[in-house]
Amino acid sequence: MNVIILLVTFGSILLGFNWIMGYKKDHIVIDFDERYRDYKKHVRAIHSELLQQGRVVSYKGDRKFIIDGRPYIFVEKNVSMGGAPLQRTILKPNKDLR
Repeated sequence: MNVIILLVTFGSILLGFNWIMGYKKDHIVIDFDERYRDYKKHVRAIHSELLQQGRVVSYKGDRKFIIDGRPYIFVEKNVSMGGAPLQRTILKPNKDLR
């Protein structure tokens, strides 16, 4: 019985960690070496990175991207990794624009 509780607890922690880090179906996660404080530079870096990945991308303004013909919303998260802050760029599918 204790083993089952331990496995359920471990699974819940793992799922929670993945949710916080932005790993979900159809999400695009980008971690840059540089920390962006200027929003316009951050958007240009996202655009450039996606082009390097071979994706067709256009920025529509107000945190909205069209990537490979699908609408995405840009979300920025700051996460502590090993005591150092990590700026994580998450592009979530925008179901409102479909």
